[in-house]
Formats: sequence, C-alpha cells, structure tokens
Amino acid sequence: MSRPAMLGTAPDSWGVWYADDPQQTPWSRFLDECVTAGYTRIELGPYGYLPTDAARLRDELDRRGLTVTAGTIFEHLHRAGSWDEVHSKVSAVAKLTRDMGGEHIVVIPDFWRDPATGVVLEPSELTERDWPAYATGINRLAKAIRDDYGLKFQFHPHADSHVDTHTNVERFLAETDPSLVTLCLDTGHIAYCGGDSLRIIQDFPDRIGYAHLKQVEPAILEKVRTDEIGFGEAVKMGVMCEPPLGVPDMPPILEALAALDVEIFAVVEQDMYPCRPDQPGPIAARTLTYLQGCGPLR
Repeated sequence: MSRPAMLGTAPDSWGVWYADDPQQTPWSRFLDECVTAGYTRIELGPYGYLPTDAARLRDELDRRGLTVTAGTIFEHLHRAGSWDEVHSKVSAVAKLTRDMGGEHIVVIPDFWRDPATGVVLEPSELTERDWPAYATGINRLAKAIRDDYGLKFQFHPHADSHVDTHTNVERFLAETDPSLVTLCLDTGHIAYCGGDSLRIIQDFPDRIGYAHLKQVEPAILEKVRTDEIGFGEAVKMGVMCEPPLGVPDMPPILEALAALDVEIFAVVEQDMYPCRPDQPGPIAARTLTYLQGCGPLR
C-alpha cells in the first residue's frame, strides 16, 4: 500500500548551521517564511537556535500552524570517553523534541574534517576495531533515547563523516541493531559521497525511517572531488542545489519511499550556509511546488 511521504522543512534550508550566528536568518523570520512558503512541518535545527523553553516554543509554533517532526544533533561516539557528553546533548534535544510532539530524533556523525577550515582533524576511516565499538555506542544511545523519551532514532549518514560512502552506510547497517536504529536517508549527502539512495531503499527497506531531500550539482561536485575540498567550502560553492537542477532524480526516490510499509517524514533541506537573508524563502517555496508535482507527498 502506498503511503505518501509527509513533507516538511528545516532551518538548514535557511542557511542555519549553528545555534547562534549573526550570518544566519533570525529564528522568527525562519518560522514566518516557512509558513509563507507553504510548509506546516519543521525540524528544530541546531539546539538553541529556536527557543528551548517548551512553552514559549509551543506558542510560537501553534500561532503559525507549525508542528515538529524531529530534533537534530551531532554525535561523536567513535571517540573514546565520549558517552557522557554525547548522551547529555542528545538527551536535551530529545526532551524538547518530545515536548513539542515530535516522534523522531535525527542523529548525525561528527566530522573528521573541520567544516569551516577544511583542516583534517582525525583519520577519515574507522578501523576494523573501531566499527564494533562505534556500533555498540550507537545502539546504546538509540535504546536510551527510545526508553527515556519514546523517540525513533534516525541515523543520518553525512559527508566528511565516518558514515558517508555507500560501502560505509552498508557497514553501519550491518553493525547496528535494526530494532533500534534506522536511517535518515539524505539524498544529497548520499549522492555527494558517491552512493545511490534508490539502491539503499531497495536493498534495506526495513532500515529507512526518515528522509532528507536535497540534490547536488554534478559539475561542482566533480571539482570538489578532484580538488579534495572540504564540505563547508563545497557548500559555499553551491554544491547543494535547488531541485530539479541536480542529482539524484527525485520522482523515483519519492515513489520508492511511498512504497515502504511505514510513514516517512521527508524533510526538504538545501545546505546553503552562509546565504543572503532574502535567498532561502523563494527557494523553499519553489522546491515545495516542485516536489509536490513529483510524486506522492502531503
């Protein structure tokens, strides 16, 4: 049975990467422009960007007719001794997400290359010894978030992280517990890292629990790969582009998501940090119109 994906958006599409940055769109403008663009569902974005007082945030969302799909947070459980810090930060986001009525938490692996400077911070690949330990930490975190907050744990493979390429995504799925961990499938990051989102959906239908929809610009991506450019600089170059100007092709992916035996939140994202204040709103509106014409969405 086809289940239309439930479409939303995120602060990321308004150039928001940090809780507090003067280059970014103010949070009240982000919320207002979401409504103007036609969205009714949002992610929380970086913790602290939107108000973290649950009563205040609920009021801000309710009077705009917005609901929350998920909270998002980075983790670095591959680093020794990181459990307490990661668990504390993820729990704060999980609590606010639950209090806002969200059902999911999107957890993203931290960078091995600094997104601002491009400086390599640590090895780009996990070792054979690292993988099982990392998976054990992820399973533990997913179980804690499920048990303590009732949220579904969606792991987000990401460029310049240790879970990036198609091979590494498959390895991650093989190492982690399917009863605890499913994927936030980000079509842009998968393509950026040379993977195939449609194949992942087809090969691992039971491990897809959430989606981020974006595209990459092939010519810019080729230069990024040739020159070994870091992700932050690649975004400034425009590697993540407005659909339908890039890849992957969206209609087959939307159809595959609709064929899954689970309701999927499909959140529009276009990494564009930093950007002009007047740039995101029109792109968000055009993207919504385009995607609604592609396939089963609501």
